[in-house]
Amino acid sequence: MIKKTIYIVLFATLTSSCGGGDDYTYVPTGPELPGNGSDDDDDEPAITDEELLDLTQETTFKYFWDFADANSGGARERYHPDDPGNSEGVVTVGGTGFGLMAILVGMERGYISRTEGLERLNTLLDFLENADRFHGAWSHWINGSTGAVIPFSDLDDGGDMVETAFLAQGLICIKEYFKNGSDAEQALAQQADNLWKGVEWDWYTQNQNVLYWHWSPNHGFDINLQLKGYNEVLITYIIAAASPDFGIEKEVYSNGWASGGGIQSANTQYGYPLLVRHNGSEQFGGPLFWAHYSYMGLDPRNLSDDYVDYWDVNVNHTMINYEYCVDNPDFYQDYGEDCWGLTASYSRNNDGSIGYNAHSPSNDTGVISPTAAISSIPYAPEESLDAMHYFYRNRDDLLGPAGFYDAFSPEYDWVAEAYLAIDQGPQIIMIENYRTGLLWNLFMGNEDVQAGLTKLGF
Repeated sequence: MIKKTIYIVLFATLTSSCGGGDDYTYVPTGPELPGNGSDDDDDEPAITDEELLDLTQETTFKYFWDFADANSGGARERYHPDDPGNSEGVVTVGGTGFGLMAILVGMERGYISRTEGLERLNTLLDFLENADRFHGAWSHWINGSTGAVIPFSDLDDGGDMVETAFLAQGLICIKEYFKNGSDAEQALAQQADNLWKGVEWDWYTQNQNVLYWHWSPNHGFDINLQLKGYNEVLITYIIAAASPDFGIEKEVYSNGWASGGGIQSANTQYGYPLLVRHNGSEQFGGPLFWAHYSYMGLDPRNLSDDYVDYWDVNVNHTMINYEYCVDNPDFYQDYGEDCWGLTASYSRNNDGSIGYNAHSPSNDTGVISPTAAISSIPYAPEESLDAMHYFYRNRDDLLGPAGFYDAFSPEYDWVAEAYLAIDQGPQIIMIENYRTGLLWNLFMGNEDVQAGLTKLGF
């Protein structure tokens, strides 16, 4: 975990670790819990798969609606029900991109009206238009009241290409969803289109054949972090190539993301080829959010470049993560076919307090993150639903006001009764993609996205 290759993930995770005195207690629950279909609860019917998907989406939607930043409507970095003032006013740019897509799901599912959604989105896009930008890019965190950058670290007080790409993914979906609507909806669609197209993606190459993650007016490119796969940043290259005014060429993609072919891997685990070289996790694959963040709008079905088929990459990544938990080499309590999923999330520190960690098979601390299995439903529907039923059976401990809590550990009788935007967003979005393909269809229907994919050889 100290290699520079894994820094591309840990920079955006460990620096946002939530320490402090939070101390959550998880009371282990077994097969006797009412509602799990056991012989002892015949009077309570089991929930169906469809009902469970409905419940998960609707409760998770509340994170981006009921608990959004009060001023801007953007997604809060985190929400702690027992400490609602924690990080109040801190808007996360990537999470806000996920929130844009979640609002579309909410409208489609009837959680809110189209009028309510339009009103919130108008507020949010006006906020984004007036917030600090750096050669068109947004920062990782923004003050929800003023629109000013909130530094993510000492050197990271400017543009963040990856967070901006996650936001742009949502903006493109907004554009496509409203482009043929009423005059007010078409105006919103145009505003969304203008916002992402104003990002100077090519400027973040420093005239080299690679994209750089950060730039600050105070520190320039001092962080010096190149975007190279395999990790969560594929979407950055796709949208950068799609930009009509500030686009990158295929050479930037081939040398940067694909490392001139070095992205490919011949490693296999549990009978599944990894196909790509996961940075810092080359034997078992990295945290599962790598199979989620870039693919909430970007449809991985039939998505192939000169190197790999990304559907196969994501299915195999998911199944290796699943099989590892079933194998359970460290003998953690409850790990198995219905309790699995390792990804970056809140975590349990050694003293029992809440922290943050990029969990994966090569960095397993006995903490399960519900978003890992839930958001993987397009790739492993049966395994994902088995996990959701486990989480639901344990709902007295694991289900809170904005969906399933971020992380828990039966091994240590512990649960993080808290939420993160970047973990809640993929759940509602990937479930919707599994059910209807809504966000995949919107994003892939954009003519600029299609032009970018063609440019890169997809």
